Amino acid sequence: MGEHYDVVVVGAGPAGLHAARAAAQAGKRIAVLDDNPRVGGQVWRHGPGHAPPAPLCDLHEALRTAHNVTLWSSVRVIAPLSGRGLLLESSGHGGFQLSYDQLILATGARERLLPFTGWTLPGVTGAGGLQALIKGGTPVRDERIVIAGSGPLLLAALATARAAGAQVVAVVEQASAFAVTRFAASLVSTPSKLLQAARLTRGFAGLHYWTSSVVREARGAGRVEAVSIARGARTVTLPCDRIACGYGLVPNLTLAQAFGCAISENGAVTVDDAQRTSVDGVLAAGECTGIGGMELARIEGEIAGWTASGVTQDLRTLRTQQAQRARWRHFAQRVESAFSLGDAARALPSDDTLLCRCEDVTLGEVRVHGDWRDAKLHTRCGMGACQGRICGTAAGTWFGWPMAQPRPPFQPAQIGTLMMAASVQEAEQPE
Repeated sequence: MGEHYDVVVVGAGPAGLHAARAAAQAGKRIAVLDDNPRVGGQVWRHGPGHAPPAPLCDLHEALRTAHNVTLWSSVRVIAPLSGRGLLLESSGHGGFQLSYDQLILATGARERLLPFTGWTLPGVTGAGGLQALIKGGTPVRDERIVIAGSGPLLLAALATARAAGAQVVAVVEQASAFAVTRFAASLVSTPSKLLQAARLTRGFAGLHYWTSSVVREARGAGRVEAVSIARGARTVTLPCDRIACGYGLVPNLTLAQAFGCAISENGAVTVDDAQRTSVDGVLAAGECTGIGGMELARIEGEIAGWTASGVTQDLRTLRTQQAQRARWRHFAQRVESAFSLGDAARALPSDDTLLCRCEDVTLGEVRVHGDWRDAKLHTRCGMGACQGRICGTAAGTWFGWPMAQPRPPFQPAQIGTLMMAASVQEAEQPE
């Protein structure tokens, strides 16, 4: 079944890269898979005019020059195979397979988009989506941008847009002023985060920073021209060229669910103190185990890498890692508490609002059903290109519906790749 590796890491963000380095230091043969053309994940995304940050450069160089590490970029996981194998597809290699002894899922998170009237107009993206577009080379100089939603990601998008020459008109935060102020005061206990926040915001100079506010409508003829924002009982309309709206992140669970890993009540992969999931041979680290930021992802990745390698660290190092993980998990809990979605953010838009833009299914068509599976069967909601990653997440937020179990192929794939999987399964059948 193709090449065999001691440890396969899925995801080349902070968690995955640190996991790979830890396992490689133990002498194991490592493969790192990522569907992006460049390593770094969303946090360290880079591209034309956006050089990779120094920590990524150092980490990438260490892995690139290691004799026992193979980095696979632009590779998508299509399906799991029996016997601890994966069916993969690459733009450069087509379909292929590999097998492993230990698998580390570092699949990160997805942005939570909550549809509103006009959200399908050109010029509307997620807050993280705006960052990705800018770092990928999309010009936004002199564009008027409104950034909305909730959480620290809004500040990161603000800094990225400003650095690219955009005019950020407003940052619209759904959390209350009290919650935001209390969270800001708590940053004293994490000085690095306090400094980071000050650097990202620059005191919100030159823009509106509105709390207890949500985007209600994007307006424009063929493209975004203005945005309507609910601020309590009144509505404010701002002219703009782009709207970047994201209500935090949710763990990317597709592969974890496919392998049968236990999922916690808060929608994250359940792991033990060594980052092992409920499935033998499968570990998880980073945002897929809970939204916690780069620092938590890094330390979880290190622990997962050493666990997968089978090498026991000295007690002092292990205790230091566990203390750091506890510290950043506590920080993550403060973020979740401060920016939990309020009633205004959870309020449903009108029934004629598109929920599934891939299949042109409205919110009204979906909400009359009892669960996601029923809605999908009757309306084709979630059966388009994004496979429910956007509409399913929104439906889960609004209606409390658990996501349906994902089924392979997880990504669009060539027929030859799917035939390859079928031939492997046929060959494994007893005569």
